[in-house]
Amino acid sequence: MQLHNIDFNLLLPLRVLLEERSVSRAAERMHMSQPALSASLARLRRHFNDELLERRGNAYTLTPLAAQLLERSYSALAGLERIFLAQAEFDPTTTTREFTVVSSDYGISVLGGPLATVLTQEAPRARLRFHPITTAAVNNAPDSLRDLDGLLMPHGFITDGSHEDLFADRWVCVVAADNTVVGDRLELEQLSTLPWVYTLSGPSEYTPAAKHMQLLGVEPRVDVVTGSFLVVPALLRGSDRIALVQESLATQMGAGGGVRILEAPFDVVPLVEAFWWNPVYDRDPEHQWFRSKLHEAVTRAGLRPPRET
Repeated sequence: MQLHNIDFNLLLPLRVLLEERSVSRAAERMHMSQPALSASLARLRRHFNDELLERRGNAYTLTPLAAQLLERSYSALAGLERIFLAQAEFDPTTTTREFTVVSSDYGISVLGGPLATVLTQEAPRARLRFHPITTAAVNNAPDSLRDLDGLLMPHGFITDGSHEDLFADRWVCVVAADNTVVGDRLELEQLSTLPWVYTLSGPSEYTPAAKHMQLLGVEPRVDVVTGSFLVVPALLRGSDRIALVQESLATQMGAGGGVRILEAPFDVVPLVEAFWWNPVYDRDPEHQWFRSKLHEAVTRAGLRPPRET
């Protein structure tokens, strides 16, 4: 099928219909009449030779194809928006662009707030959207970043694509504030005898610090594994568990009084958090501006420069 035979005006109704799973709600959201949107749904069904929305009792559900199309529609609309909102000279004060970043909850916690503040001050009509890290986004970069502005990720996981180092961080150990087994310092042997909360820095990757510990011959007794750094204090509470987290995030955790921060009893290689993007955006003026705001956000957050460990 050739592109000139496709009515791209159906793309937005497709996404809204699949999100709402209701012609009436989709019509209200798009400020269209129900008959007009029903006609769009009929055309979409003919085009895909699929019902897309199937009635189950009093509600509609997505067909398997519709579920795929919903995910793809986000990327397609984002790509169209990038094309038709592009400007020869970028003016942040008037842009309505949505900047999309893939990040762990760690990256969002330490940099998200300052970045949002910078954007609000200089691009008040822009929007910042964070997506959670997925295995596909990491393993298929930079192709997976073609429809995104970039990915916040430490070195060691992505080898291709353009990137800029943003800040450095240290790994520290944290225990519950009321942990009576661990004193003012951790002993190396305690790393093997006490239970652990292990965090994943990606969907299937333990943190480099945890890997480093295993290389030293320390085999921790892992009680809990989580993909979220932010839930670590809750998983430490009322237990003798230990966890390795980034110092900047541990400082936030400690401010709430739930954890104590301790130096790791072994030398840990610091992490360097970087921003990775598809090289097609190297010279994009909007993207260049956004990258400069990332560095401003790092300064605002008081994070350590990349070469300062």
